[in-house]
Amino acid sequence: MTSKLEQLKKITTVVADTGDFDAIARLKPVDATTNPSLLLKAASSDSNGELLQEAFKGSKNDIGLACDRFAVAIGQKILKVVPGRVSTEVDSRLSFDTNAMIERGERLIGLYNEAGIGNERILIKLASTWEGIRAAEKLEKSGIQTNLTLLFSFAQAVACAEAGVFLISPFVGRIYDWYKKSAGHDFVGAEDPGVQSVSRIYNYYKSNDYKTVVMGASFRNLSQIEQLAGCDRLTISPDLLEQLSKDMGTLERKLAPGNQGEARQSLTEIQFRWASNEDAMATEKLAEGIRQFARDQEKLEALLAAKA
Repeated sequence: MTSKLEQLKKITTVVADTGDFDAIARLKPVDATTNPSLLLKAASSDSNGELLQEAFKGSKNDIGLACDRFAVAIGQKILKVVPGRVSTEVDSRLSFDTNAMIERGERLIGLYNEAGIGNERILIKLASTWEGIRAAEKLEKSGIQTNLTLLFSFAQAVACAEAGVFLISPFVGRIYDWYKKSAGHDFVGAEDPGVQSVSRIYNYYKSNDYKTVVMGASFRNLSQIEQLAGCDRLTISPDLLEQLSKDMGTLERKLAPGNQGEARQSLTEIQFRWASNEDAMATEKLAEGIRQFARDQEKLEALLAAKA
């Protein structure tokens, strides 16, 4: 009997949610994704000290540019051990400025291109605000593919599909966290609100022939992963990947094209903002996620300045 990880890899593209190169090399995911929190952790490691110094040297004392250079350096390192793509995130403090996100996304791609890495191996991560979705729409049209992150609501998913973004990352665990706290009790299996959210989005996309990839993210336990087996992609932390690799039980496919989804929708900006306003969980978790990534970005900048 093969492990659940190997069974999962046959029906879902497995992505490593980490900047830990040893873990990536050991667990052999197809893709990898990073964020400011993971980059901060990587920057705090002595093994990346030289990368930090090199990032600052080429930045002309521009800390923002130094952070982008460091993110790209980590991305390059990851791409040496994964056959697919790496996702690199735009500064979350720009999440409500469409033009600034476009410019930063173009800069990140430019840095990768200068290092000899083509657009086909990179996804630019943007927060799933209305402005982020509009930035992604323009980047996609210019040949830069995107990963829309911090996605918590069906409205965000509808808008992303309409914008033609390459991939979305609905945050299973954070949705679960909110409902667990709000309801005052735990959720397991198919009753998990995070699992239900991703299942609904997946079925909607497949029923309406959207090409946008659904990549479940932010998992709290193995059950959530197992309930989403068959999803296009799942980005999973090394500790959960390790647990899957040691579990020799049978993994049942839960998601597959052909499941019935809702009729196609289209949202104006007003409709999107109203739907977001009506969804307390999504509103709170999106704002919280942006703040959290912004604080980690600030810590990364301070670390870079100190190292320099």
